Amino acid sequence: MSRVAKNPVALPAGVSVAVTATDITVKGPLGSLVQPLTGVVKIEQVESELVFAAAEETKHARAMSGTLRALVANMVKGVSVGFEKKLQLVGVGYRAQAAGDVLNLTLGFSHPVAYTLPQGVKAETPTQSEILLKGANKQQIGQAAAEIRAYRSPEPYKGKGVRYADEVVVIKETKKK
Repeated sequence: MSRVAKNPVALPAGVSVAVTATDITVKGPLGSLVQPLTGVVKIEQVESELVFAAAEETKHARAMSGTLRALVANMVKGVSVGFEKKLQLVGVGYRAQAAGDVLNLTLGFSHPVAYTLPQGVKAETPTQSEILLKGANKQQIGQAAAEIRAYRSPEPYKGKGVRYADEVVVIKETKKK
């Protein structure tokens, strides 16, 4: 059995879980998330905890029990507390402005970039050079952050571009004659 799957997932107050043969649904104050299931993992609810175990004694079933436990733990955290990802814009004239479900970016191109946020993801811009993505689905938040960063990823000579708040960009030395 996976070591990850041995730890049960605690359900905080206000979070409910519904397990069917095909999927698991987690509902909480910040929304509802659904994860499809395969038949290789057993899920049991014991009081206010979810316990995961491999239904078969195969390597795939043991691996999927840990994977599914991690996914469901992220779902529980997402619907109760939520996830957030912070991006920084580094460069002269690089700006961001959130307007509803559209994020307007000025990244040094000849045209402005309008990024439409996926459903379930909200963006805030505390300053013009910071973007804060919030939502319940960890995978959606990470994907949206990666797509925004891909418009202008940090370059290695000056460090200009869109970067994660905790990202370290190693600056190269320019060529000498």
